Amino acid sequence: MDDPQQQSKRPVSALAGSYGHPLHPILVTVPIGAWVGSLVFDIASHLVDDPAFLAKGSLWLIALGVAGALAAAAAGFLDLLAVPPGTRAFRTALVHMSLNLAVTLAYAAAFGWRLGNVTGPVDPPRIALSAVSLAALAASGFLGGKLAYRYGVRVADEKTQAEGFTTTAPRHTADQGETA
Repeated sequence: MDDPQQQSKRPVSALAGSYGHPLHPILVTVPIGAWVGSLVFDIASHLVDDPAFLAKGSLWLIALGVAGALAAAAAGFLDLLAVPPGTRAFRTALVHMSLNLAVTLAYAAAFGWRLGNVTGPVDPPRIALSAVSLAALAASGFLGGKLAYRYGVRVADEKTQAEGFTTTAPRHTADQGETA
């Protein structure tokens, strides 16, 4: 395929999802939700009489987020392979991927740092690591949005999109002159 933009819209493997239905965007909801939830639990652990259950919940949400991030990364890497090297979209995708990998590593480290220390409220340094990691994840999400909505990576072409906006003329019945 000669057109780099059209190349970036096509999946390189069925494992990345079909044309117009990439898997990466739906998979990223798992780590995002889990990690936001873990920060909420961290903060809430300071507001209850027995914080251990929230600290444990946060720990396992972090683990769930790391596992989900690995699945999302696999699909995202397949999407990256569709983007022609040397393009602005490719450079943006590399920064997006690098930020996501850094965030995932930070959360994997946070899991190890917290393991065995879930008896009281989550301490401020651990909360700070989560907050900084979420800020980096938000920046990466901005870049992911740019890849999809500005550059159209793994998004169906405009001709295919136009199918959703076609209208059909109302049909008239011959004997009543009404629309069906």
